Amino acid sequence: MRELTPETSKGFACIEFAEEILEIELLPWQRALLIRALELNPDGTYRFKTILLLVARQNGKSTLMQVLALWRMYAEGAPLVIGTAQSLDIAEEQWSGAVEIAEGIPELAELIEHVDRTNGKKALRLDSGERYKVAAASRRGGRGLSGDLVLLDELREHQNWQAWGAVTKTTMARKLAQIWAASNAGDMASVVLRRLRSLAHRALGWPDGKDGMDDLDKLGDTQDQATEVDDSLGIFEWSSAPGRGVWDREGWAEANPSLGYTIDLRSIAAAASTDPEWVFRTEVMCQFVNMLGTGPFPTGSWAATLDAKNDRVEREVARDPDRPACYGIDMSHDRTMVYIALAFWDTEGRIRGEIVAQRAGPDWVLPWLLSPARKIAPTHVAFQRRGAPISSMWGEFEDAGIEVTPWGEDKLAGWHGAVYDMIRKAATDESPKGETEDEFRDRVRISHGAQPVLDVAASTAQIKPVGDGWVIDRKASPADASPLLAFIAAVGLLLTNPSESNAVSAYESNDLMVV
Repeated sequence: MRELTPETSKGFACIEFAEEILEIELLPWQRALLIRALELNPDGTYRFKTILLLVARQNGKSTLMQVLALWRMYAEGAPLVIGTAQSLDIAEEQWSGAVEIAEGIPELAELIEHVDRTNGKKALRLDSGERYKVAAASRRGGRGLSGDLVLLDELREHQNWQAWGAVTKTTMARKLAQIWAASNAGDMASVVLRRLRSLAHRALGWPDGKDGMDDLDKLGDTQDQATEVDDSLGIFEWSSAPGRGVWDREGWAEANPSLGYTIDLRSIAAAASTDPEWVFRTEVMCQFVNMLGTGPFPTGSWAATLDAKNDRVEREVARDPDRPACYGIDMSHDRTMVYIALAFWDTEGRIRGEIVAQRAGPDWVLPWLLSPARKIAPTHVAFQRRGAPISSMWGEFEDAGIEVTPWGEDKLAGWHGAVYDMIRKAATDESPKGETEDEFRDRVRISHGAQPVLDVAASTAQIKPVGDGWVIDRKASPADASPLLAFIAAVGLLLTNPSESNAVSAYESNDLMVV
């Protein structure tokens, strides 16, 4: 780490603008962040293209980003600043704060040409052409624009890549562009934040360990040591160290750099006394917690069936014709995504379920299943015959000559219940005292890998009653529940085959399309 000066970092200029022009006294952590994050390359471009800021709630990240936006516009002449958040209200609130600051300073106010306060179209425009525009966090947000500074607040709420993909690509053709993504810690649903943090932590040698991080190797992100490592992603994280207790004051200070300035110990202590532990750790200690709600399964049971050891089991096509692997297919409620799951018996005679393919729309499904590259032919496939978005593909499968097991009527609730009963056994209160890992594996006969799309669905999906049972409710679930439905369909179909043997693993590893 080199010593930075006003010649090697524009952070000093930004701090001077904040304190001399905006009359905002930045906190020590904010100054340190600006100096490091605005470091320059020898050619005058920014060292970091993407800044990931993680800090506990109420520490002043919104003020920092308002300062940054105004400095880029007024002092640097950045043509376009784009502000976004998963909730448009949050982005507009941050934008409104920046506008109020500018309008309250005469020398800045006189440079304002127009302020558009129309809901959904808020924009600040200077008479020299610079703009600060609010964009919706959607797959259309920012498209058609070229952003010089993109501000993404509450990154933890991004549960898919649509908004990130749309707004961050506005910077591709801008030489001095930066993307600032700010958040407190996330959870299993924070797909974008988890991946970016995992990439950064891997580059740093996993300083907090791999617990709660994405399995980058499994996702196809194995580093090639023969290629140059990209260091354009900068992470600036204030979080309590792993292992800190809820009442550990040093841990509080690690995650709250504003402690003693704008935050006091009594406020944190009050939160520690009243919050559920996972809420306090996420919001105040800025620690990632591998849970959301419990979804349809008992607390902790889905996480307990994560089996990294099984990820290393030799994967080959099953040779036992009486015990074939089974596909399950489901489509999201809005019909935007289709997921294919595969369930098989591993070398230990346990059921293994994975999402093996996912893409937008339904057109790819049949060509993928019928491709010569498939080691496992689609001879055992299940999806809902009626009452589901995927049901519209039934005729296409018939025309293609693929026999599908109709998942519905008595099987619908029955397969949900069967999978629930298997997962439930992994819950803490179901485990015998003193149980060893091998005993657990013998008792709990199902496992899955670390797959964000499946983990999120299993941790958030809502249920609805059907007869005397229940099923996953696609429409009511806060995240896409279809990966879990595909998983249940595959496992449910597999359970109709003869049970345990020492069959060789069946796993589709060729042409994998997993996120």
